[in-house]
Amino acid sequence: MEIKVAIADDHLLIIGGLSSMLKKNKKFQLIFSATSGPELFLKLRETLPDVLFLDIQLPGLSGIEICKIVKQDYPSVRIIALTNHEESHFVKQMLRNGASGYLLKNTDGGRIAEAVEQVMQGGQYIDQVLQRAMLDELLSGKKKTTAGVMLTKREQEILGLIAQEYSNQEIADKLFISLRTVETHRLNISQKLNVKNTVGLVKEAYQRGLI
Repeated sequence: MEIKVAIADDHLLIIGGLSSMLKKNKKFQLIFSATSGPELFLKLRETLPDVLFLDIQLPGLSGIEICKIVKQDYPSVRIIALTNHEESHFVKQMLRNGASGYLLKNTDGGRIAEAVEQVMQGGQYIDQVLQRAMLDELLSGKKKTTAGVMLTKREQEILGLIAQEYSNQEIADKLFISLRTVETHRLNISQKLNVKNTVGLVKEAYQRGLI
């Protein structure tokens, strides 16, 4: 049985290289490629792949956000993240949002085929390099990350409530602190993440694995 595959990546070289590898295996049929979230959603309305290779850094909506939307709207689609990011928090976030696999972009054709077949059987596939890194992290008890942001316990608490769409006043009431204190913490978080508004704050926090 042929496996229908789609690719979402904003780099044409990546799409071309992955397409060439897939075409060498007669089991796979590449049905479409997309270079942005809107283009992907449009094509998904027309035809559904069995497996979607999804870059986690697309323009506009990130692949992390797109993954969640696709799994909610099209639960039958198996998603394999395709990225250069080796940080464990990206892996965890993609798996949490419904991805079945996580591959680095330097993966060879053999591993791509292995990943597709494994997720089609209902399993998960994580690049071996990342498996070893996550195991080392687990055994050492240290979180390896390049997020580069340290939030206080209170800031983490407030960030979580912001992500749940609580207003500043609602956060103040919930935590029994003043509105001004919430505003100060919120400003500090925004400065640490280098963002200007709530949308950017939540998006950046998700991408860094902070929420």
